[in-house]
Amino acid sequence: MLRKYFETFVQALGRPLVNFIINLGYFTQFVVKSVYNCFMPPFYLKLFGKQFLDIGFYSLPVVGLTTLFAGMVIAIQTYSGISEYGAEGVVASVVLISVTRELAPVLSALMVAGRIGAAMAAEIGTMRVTEQIDALVTLSANPFRYLIAPRIWAAIVVMPLLVLFGDIIGIFGGYLVGVYKLDFNPANYINNTMNNLQAMDIIMGIVKAAVFGFVVAVMGCYHGYRSKGGAQGVGEATTNAVVTSSILILVFNYLITELFFAR
Repeated sequence: MLRKYFETFVQALGRPLVNFIINLGYFTQFVVKSVYNCFMPPFYLKLFGKQFLDIGFYSLPVVGLTTLFAGMVIAIQTYSGISEYGAEGVVASVVLISVTRELAPVLSALMVAGRIGAAMAAEIGTMRVTEQIDALVTLSANPFRYLIAPRIWAAIVVMPLLVLFGDIIGIFGGYLVGVYKLDFNPANYINNTMNNLQAMDIIMGIVKAAVFGFVVAVMGCYHGYRSKGGAQGVGEATTNAVVTSSILILVFNYLITELFFAR
């Protein structure tokens, strides 16, 4: 009896571990094939342009609103925390550093993951369950070069541009709060912002944005490409793409920050 319980316990423990290793192998193989095909012709520039618009231009309102209010909140919270020490002039630098290093890259990536990562998973997943991807293979079209490579390139290129846009809007949000709510001198606020602006802060945000764009595109394409089971499978792929992208964005955010500030 004890042996039976032990075997049941080992099976219950081992099955998820084996499934995890198998899925990790599939994912690694998918990433390697995707990266390889990103550098192999033919290059579908029209598809790249379409994805560039979908990921970049149509995400501008979401990214702008998110970073605007994030910058405004940071300004209020910073002022409320340091006003008793007479350090109101620090608000501009705190908003600048917070937005450029963390808030603009992370919030922009999370918004894009929710909007574009889900769309990629749904689109490619629908193509998978309706056998359109199999039809591409039949027509001698490599699905990794036709479907996945343009999305990865577009996400890597457009995310830094979105983050730069978010930097400007987020800093502007802090300016609005500082000048029109906290009664800061506009010229002093702008001078403090410009004096504390460093190239490394912008570079860090751009590097994070490029990595986050790669993560969002790969996870969206992977879950869509591996989906099965009809409409329910596509729904699960969409959910998994957003969740895994969000988790990996936060993980890579820490790793990149640690890399830049390692002592």
